[in-house]
Amino acid sequence: MTTAPGRVLDLFSCAGGAAMGYHRAGFTVDGCDIADRPRYPFAYHRGDALEYLAHLIETGDTERYTLVHASPPCQAGCTLTVGTNASQGWGGTHADLVAATRELLDRTGLPYVIEQPNGRAEIRKDLTLCGEMFGLGVLRHRNFELGRWSTPKPAHPRHRGYVRGHRHGVHRTGPYVAAYGNGGGKATVPEMQHAMGITWTDVREELTEAIPPAYTHWIGHAFVTARQEVFA
Repeated sequence: MTTAPGRVLDLFSCAGGAAMGYHRAGFTVDGCDIADRPRYPFAYHRGDALEYLAHLIETGDTERYTLVHASPPCQAGCTLTVGTNASQGWGGTHADLVAATRELLDRTGLPYVIEQPNGRAEIRKDLTLCGEMFGLGVLRHRNFELGRWSTPKPAHPRHRGYVRGHRHGVHRTGPYVAAYGNGGGKATVPEMQHAMGITWTDVREELTEAIPPAYTHWIGHAFVTARQEVFA
């Protein structure tokens, strides 16, 4: 009989891209996000993620979890915010929640994962995952800081071409779609769903914020392997 690997707390969960990967790796998943996410496929708590985590710490309820995954908002330091958008005068002031998230995660005493896109200097890049590693139709590079556990970094394969669409006045074709924004040759909702392997939501905003489940499916298996090696 196979023992389930445990329970993951999925903070800043959005619609559940990360959650689905952990689920496919065998974990039970509980999500938390400040917005209403009716399409989130697992148990869900609507509320401020950091306030919720602080509450779980105070009540001792973090003990039911094996691993915590957090994807705090990235707009304060992402490439688009500090680059193109800033030069055009778009957007406003964005809170940087990474440090506060890490402080609370350290207080739990649990292994954890913090996920951020490229352009973030505030997290330790223990892993960088890319859609090409999993044969996906997006590149969608993401960095992951691993707390209280580690795993070898996978090889980053050469990209097969360009991301389709307009960039800096140039239109390119390629094997990948741009799963962010709208217009300019960026992916349609069905294209994003297919490229990332996400079928349970058709909300553009949720898809553009999601990470492909293949990433956390891989991380979940790596965590189980690392934990087994510790207790071997």
